[in-house]
Amino acid sequence: MLKAENTLFTIVMLLYFASMILYFVFIAVKKDKIAKAAELVQTVAFVLHTAALVCRGIGAGRLPMTNQYEFATSFAWGLCLVSLIFIWKFKFPMLGAFTAPVIFLIIGYAAMQSKEVHELMPALRSNWLGFHVSTAIIAYGAFGVSFVLSLIFLLRDKMKDTGFWDKHVPSKEKLDIISYRSVSLGLLFLSFTIITGAIWAERAWGSYWSWDPKETWSLITWLVYAVYLHLRIRRGWKGRAAAIFAVVGFVCVIFTYIGVNTLIPGIHSYA
Repeated sequence: MLKAENTLFTIVMLLYFASMILYFVFIAVKKDKIAKAAELVQTVAFVLHTAALVCRGIGAGRLPMTNQYEFATSFAWGLCLVSLIFIWKFKFPMLGAFTAPVIFLIIGYAAMQSKEVHELMPALRSNWLGFHVSTAIIAYGAFGVSFVLSLIFLLRDKMKDTGFWDKHVPSKEKLDIISYRSVSLGLLFLSFTIITGAIWAERAWGSYWSWDPKETWSLITWLVYAVYLHLRIRRGWKGRAAAIFAVVGFVCVIFTYIGVNTLIPGIHSYA
């Protein structure tokens, strides 16, 4: 199964790359058929990506969510899932043109990590693993989409006022609303991530919270997005300020995942 997973992973990388190129060609030649082809390739990549994760789980005899490689490929899977949902829901193929490079970069990062399967340390042998990490994957995917939407919002004024951009890129007001919904989804699942992590930590180490670097930066990330929602709901923050806030929030997400694991040792260093 692990050999099958390696083969599928390589195919998935190539498909994500092909999807990214097709989206770029769509922007260049402005043909809707190419956008549909790019979306189809991304969908096929997602299906095969799901199969690869299943093969990894069967081959490893556990959920594939316990090291840098597994979480990175799951992160890319979650971002692809949320982006496809938003593309279908809002009929917004241009979103794929911006999410595809981010997905490819994340799965490229996964490809650089060790794929070896190791025995789980005692702290990870818990049913809480699936709840904790799966909610983090959806949260990070939603935050990734909000990041991309915010970039589109910030670039919207620089897009020439042509029929193509008006057709395929929503107005700034709609972009703002879609980004807000994505942040709300991400914050909900990040809350589940922190809560399940605290319960799991108490059972594994006897304490709900230990101010481990990963815990601390997860809380910082949660606070950044919570402030975003508070200012939006209570103070009416919208537009450019909200978009910049969402971009900063995703920088915190990336640091929480990669920066903390790489630069700051702690009890989550294995993840």
